[in-house]
Amino acid sequence: MNFHNVSSFETFQQLWSQYGYEGNFGEMIQQEFPRIKGITYLDHAAATLYPESLLRNFFRDISTNVYGNPHSHSPSSRLTHDTVEQVRSRVLQHFNTTSKDYSVIFTSGCTAALKLVAETFRWRPQTEGEAGSHLCYLTDSHTSVVGMRGLTSTLGVAALPVSSQELKTRAKDGIQEEDVICQTPHLFCYPAQSNFSGRKYPLSHVEGIRARRLYPACDLQGRWFVLLDAASYVTCSSLNLQDCPADFIPISFYKIFGFPTGLGALLVRNDAAGILRKTYFGGGTAAAYLSGENYYVPAENISDRFEDGTVSFLDIIALNHGFESLYRITGNMHNIQQHTFGLARYTYTLLSSLCHGNGRPVAQIYAEGQFESPITQGAILNFNLLDSSGQIVGYSQVDRMASLFNIHLRTGCFCNTGACQAFLGITDQQMKRNLQAGHVCGDGVDLVDGQPTGSVRVSFGYMSTFEDCQKFLSFVAECFVMKPVTVNRARLQELKAARESSDRPDELPPVNGFIKERQTGVEKSSSKASQQEFGHVGPSHGKTLTNIYVYPVKSCAAFEVHDWPVGPLGLLYDRGWMVVNGNGVCLSQKRESRLCLIRPQVHLPSNKLFLQASGMDTISVPLEDDVSFHTSSQMCHSKVCGDRVETFDCGDEAAAWLSLFLGQPCRLIRQRPGLTREMKKRRPLTPPGLPLLAAASSFLSLVNEAQYLMISRASVELIQNLMSNRFECEMFAIKRFRANLVIAGAEPFEEDNWSHLIIGNTRFTVAGPCGRCQMIGIDQDTGTRTKEPLVTLSAHRSGKVTFGVYLTHQAPEDFVSVLSVGSVVQMESHDH
Repeated sequence: MNFHNVSSFETFQQLWSQYGYEGNFGEMIQQEFPRIKGITYLDHAAATLYPESLLRNFFRDISTNVYGNPHSHSPSSRLTHDTVEQVRSRVLQHFNTTSKDYSVIFTSGCTAALKLVAETFRWRPQTEGEAGSHLCYLTDSHTSVVGMRGLTSTLGVAALPVSSQELKTRAKDGIQEEDVICQTPHLFCYPAQSNFSGRKYPLSHVEGIRARRLYPACDLQGRWFVLLDAASYVTCSSLNLQDCPADFIPISFYKIFGFPTGLGALLVRNDAAGILRKTYFGGGTAAAYLSGENYYVPAENISDRFEDGTVSFLDIIALNHGFESLYRITGNMHNIQQHTFGLARYTYTLLSSLCHGNGRPVAQIYAEGQFESPITQGAILNFNLLDSSGQIVGYSQVDRMASLFNIHLRTGCFCNTGACQAFLGITDQQMKRNLQAGHVCGDGVDLVDGQPTGSVRVSFGYMSTFEDCQKFLSFVAECFVMKPVTVNRARLQELKAARESSDRPDELPPVNGFIKERQTGVEKSSSKASQQEFGHVGPSHGKTLTNIYVYPVKSCAAFEVHDWPVGPLGLLYDRGWMVVNGNGVCLSQKRESRLCLIRPQVHLPSNKLFLQASGMDTISVPLEDDVSFHTSSQMCHSKVCGDRVETFDCGDEAAAWLSLFLGQPCRLIRQRPGLTREMKKRRPLTPPGLPLLAAASSFLSLVNEAQYLMISRASVELIQNLMSNRFECEMFAIKRFRANLVIAGAEPFEEDNWSHLIIGNTRFTVAGPCGRCQMIGIDQDTGTRTKEPLVTLSAHRSGKVTFGVYLTHQAPEDFVSVLSVGSVVQMESHDH
């Protein structure tokens, strides 16, 4: 089966009928979203994109009208008040209701709306004669929902997590009799749509809980209120509050319009507002109060009562223009739902059908169904990629490669631990062990003991295109599929245009000219190295140190040496300085590739660091402590890989030199002498069955993760040859990999299996592999970028984007040694 035909727009139309809106969809994208040209943005569930017309109309509005504080009574203030009230009406109209039934309380976002409910709900603690309130929530809930229990637990309120299966399996037939005696209030929270998988939960659950048909309401007497978390749902779906009269509905507007950020709302059913009780009262929320007496009367209007202080009225006014643009471009939310679901369904079908050349599937999809209907599934696709042996490819590797292709997606657990555990099969004990292993929410630790800690999510918005789907699928096939790419015919038999299946699956044809069959002589010869990759190596002879590189200024060019001192932080002066922008943020070649054109040189006899660059005069800064220099220097703080570091500024001359060369305000800063960072504990990506090595507690300069980075010439040459055959491009220099130490005499990627090595009289511990990013695509002589090296590396290593290993050593503060080119390298493997 020909994948090129399957991935055509004709196939999309056979899967789904609606694409785009009235008018020329392509022209609309060019006019409203010119800034995303060349970008494949697939993270709309996190934040969608705003159209140009929204900003133009909003800026025209605020530049021609004077909006005052709505708490005043001047003409400008009345204009603000009336406009804000008009926006409230428009919000309610968007959800097919009116101020007769609902009130709009503006907040800073959905999370603030949830916190408001948790803080003001009239929870009743348990007494001897009556049961207390319960906070119940679906386990497939956002962190901000689960986090409500942090407030309620201090009040003696029981928290009850409920799985989606329990809702129905433990339900009772018929409506339970109204309990007129027990009036204990309970709150049940559930998402209209899972932000993890895109699953849409029945909106009928609102009435099911109120009528006490569904669990847990059927088992607990009292009054039941329902909070419907609609933040994910309303991004691409229409919510009709006439059909689904939930008591509390929190939302965030940037997920609908893209702009403004930092603005959300809590929609409160007026009949349920009495269950909310304010304790704190801010400006504008009081009808009357006394400062000298505990006397306070809340404002009668529900919105006024709960909006402490002055609302963000200019942001609220921007919503008017958000609605205008949204409806003008798309027509209505139903059209958005149809368009985005079609894209998600198409991507799901193709991704779930892709197979490696050996027939194994490429992806593990995390979904309840098979994207049958937009009634049950939103425009979110969650998955992990699998290598040709069926092992999970870590989501950090996918994220890193996607960035190289300018594909913007989301990885991790998406602030939904419950769904993440359920889909990935992670037990509570495993979650706790992962924390002990150093994994925390939001970090890049994607695998622990070979098991995934999270996944990859792509999501679509109303401006997403078929080309976005194609680029994403081509990216997966190019970087993570063992060739020839095949298609699972059984999954695609529903497609009317699918060709008759043959006994032999077809290869994926070139996509954008990149995909080629991996049958070159170089590839075949590398299979032997791959087979040996996890075998016993043991100490061997003939391995030598061929190059030593020092990088005095972080992300600038290398300074090659023949013999060099080694201290407690690693190579002397390695990454002792770094360049920061005008806001004090560290600059790297990811942001500013021209840093590689700055050539620092350490001159020990004169105690100076020289900075050189083409077209610039050479300048210098002192190497060692200069009391007068430090006294006059400004102490500052910065961050390196999340670590806060104390530094001092190296003066105006260096700042002016860097600013002129880089074309932006910059400063040169240096790590404060005597202050060091401790290396974080790493869990190396060791082969299955091999023990994990705990890296020694070592101290770092301004390096990212470890004191040294070592690579093998054989590994570099293999990737060079593969890239040359794959892309018919020229060889690249070894310094592209920015290693400190280069060795010769090893087999390609043999270093992955080492645990310790000795160079000269210094013993090193292998702390783990170096995960690579787009920086290896930067030519260190010109600063130009290319993605071929990273693509080749990923393809050869089945999505495992690692190259080289980190080394550490433990040493006292006065430790001094010397490394010399030509030294013999002795090593030990994991199983030695």
